[in-house]
Amino acid sequence: MLLTAVAATVLLLPLAVDGAVRDRVDAPSVAADDTALAEQPLPNIGTGETVREVSQPTPFSLVALTGTAAGTTARVRAKRPAGSWGPWYGVETSEYSGPDRGGSPGGTEPVFVGRTTAVQIAINQPPPPTPPPNDGRPELGYRPANVEHQLGQNVNAVLISPPEAPADQFGLPTAVTPPGQPPVIISRAQWGADESMRCGPARYDNRIQAAVVHHTAGSNDYSPQDSVEIVRAIYAYHTRTLGWCDIAYNALVDKYGQVFEGRAGGITKAVEGSHTGGFNVDTWGVAMLGDFDAVPPTPIQLRTVARLLGWRMAMDGIDPHGTVTLTSAGGAFTKFPAGAPAALPTIFSHRDVGATDCPGNAAYAELDHIRDMAARFNDPPGPQDLADSLQGGAIYARWQAMGGMSSWLGAPTSPESPADGDARYVRFQHGAVYWSPHAGPNPVGGAIYDAWAGLGYERSALGLPTSAEVAEPEWIVQNFQHGTLNFDREKQRVIQVIDGLAYELPPPSTKGPPPQLERFSAINS
Repeated sequence: MLLTAVAATVLLLPLAVDGAVRDRVDAPSVAADDTALAEQPLPNIGTGETVREVSQPTPFSLVALTGTAAGTTARVRAKRPAGSWGPWYGVETSEYSGPDRGGSPGGTEPVFVGRTTAVQIAINQPPPPTPPPNDGRPELGYRPANVEHQLGQNVNAVLISPPEAPADQFGLPTAVTPPGQPPVIISRAQWGADESMRCGPARYDNRIQAAVVHHTAGSNDYSPQDSVEIVRAIYAYHTRTLGWCDIAYNALVDKYGQVFEGRAGGITKAVEGSHTGGFNVDTWGVAMLGDFDAVPPTPIQLRTVARLLGWRMAMDGIDPHGTVTLTSAGGAFTKFPAGAPAALPTIFSHRDVGATDCPGNAAYAELDHIRDMAARFNDPPGPQDLADSLQGGAIYARWQAMGGMSSWLGAPTSPESPADGDARYVRFQHGAVYWSPHAGPNPVGGAIYDAWAGLGYERSALGLPTSAEVAEPEWIVQNFQHGTLNFDREKQRVIQVIDGLAYELPPPSTKGPPPQLERFSAINS
């Protein structure tokens, strides 16, 4: 990618002093300490599944549980405005196990359910353990309370109401990140972290040796401004309800590609988090907002996680395709006993070391893809990088339907870029695909593409393409907004037809077509 591409992207993605954290937003209009947390008791939770409905007049959007016993599982669903119930979302047990935990109560991670005033919570507790034999001792004459009632009777639902964030508070990523540059990171100050809510200084390791991928679970149906509300709510719940010192993760990434700085202490430093029981030392944890058991992360979410990890791991010379042996610190949240060595990839997931399905089956299946993209962080963007950047768009879908890399268009040579008005386009080795809201995506190539380019692309009198090429015995025809271009097979010439008037176009210039006033130059093919 030529210098014009890099310069344009830098304008879109301003950097702060450390080269990573966004400096466009001076201060948030709302902060985490504005979050309201209300606890409601859930009495008489027995063994098996118990369903309780809780509500409050003030809308809330996240739900968590405190006081759950070991082995307890839970689900939650929200009442919709029309009165029906939404889907069930799994609730995951929190694994805060850092040295700054203190005497915090047990709890779950908060689940985003969308704005509501009522939820149903289904709690499933295992039966109490079978009491041991009395070994010949006399009967007590009563049944001990710890046998009659399992621990976890004082279960509370925590209804969390973060303040609403302004629409488009930060702006969404819109361009391909150039080589060696991290995605923009929204700092703690910018998403509204009240630093008086956390306790003590950050704990630092000498370096990081690996990265751990997580998900937060809950609904995937959230807006960009919901993301900052979710991060504020997690922070408030962790610190004010559970008594933790900070968010456990080093960074959080939403489905729109927004990156939020997590645990305090410096995004470029080896801050020890509390994200992975037994394996917090020398690791760096990133959580994807959402549940990815059945649905994979969005393409931009995957790409952003990969580039974030590629950038962060490069600081400590870690190969994203490498392996590392880490020593377990033990504890209740890992399957490795204290002191046991664990041979792991340098990018591994929560489930690799803990009794959890985090980051979900669909996200787990993408780990190799994340490693590949992270490893290419410092390389100039090649065809596969550009193809990855197109995923999720209409142009990518049309290209894939044509055969992708094996199609007559070949590999992409530019990222998706804005054309005139609300149109967009991508250049390929042998043509381009233009998209507009009214006509959808249409490929152009060959002599017709060269002739249209010579006329001025979509700024010409023809406008945008409204179809692909239509092959006829003597002609190849392509429709545009205001006319057609017709390639004469015998004469090898292109005829422009507008309002019934035909005009034979001169051969294309030997210097090539004029530039497309594009913000990005094509990579070298």
